[in-house]
Amino acid sequence: MIRTNLALLLGGLLCVAPLQAATVPRPSPEYAVKLSAQKQVLLSQYRGKVVLLMFFLTTCPHCQTTSELVERLNKEYGPRGFQPLAVAFNANAEALVPDFVRTYGLTFPVGYDQRDTVYSYLDRQATQRTFVPIVTFIDRKGVIRHQHFGDDAFFRNQEANIRALVEQLLRELGAASRARPRKKTP
Repeated sequence: MIRTNLALLLGGLLCVAPLQAATVPRPSPEYAVKLSAQKQVLLSQYRGKVVLLMFFLTTCPHCQTTSELVERLNKEYGPRGFQPLAVAFNANAEALVPDFVRTYGLTFPVGYDQRDTVYSYLDRQATQRTFVPIVTFIDRKGVIRHQHFGDDAFFRNQEANIRALVEQLLRELGAASRARPRKKTP
């Protein structure tokens, strides 16, 4: 009896585990960041760059701090191929984003979307409790390599952790290109 109950419990946990976190790495699906009713940018436009795609709420103090950090990193790493994008998904985000961008001096694309679209991109169930900000790191080939939610230990030292992942992903292309054999000239 105890073995049967234990087997059922473990089996149930295995069924629930996939709901807790999306598989990483995984290919990034296309995503449109809506900048206004008439303008958007596609994630695929940044193929070849290291992308930090941040999902946030404009009213979240932690998200505001993270946005300022990402802006500093954009200035530092942008010339090396780093591209941040951000998407607000709180109620009335479309109207709130322009003020948010001005208030925090953001120079990278910041848009808005509906929660269901964001959750679909994140490969997350709408019923799952989700903390913001959410940072998704996409490599130069369009693969989601890391994904962190606002309650992850990752955010306890967010600047060092974000910086380390950005630097790691930026180095990868350089290492790959140095490893390729050169063509011999006749």
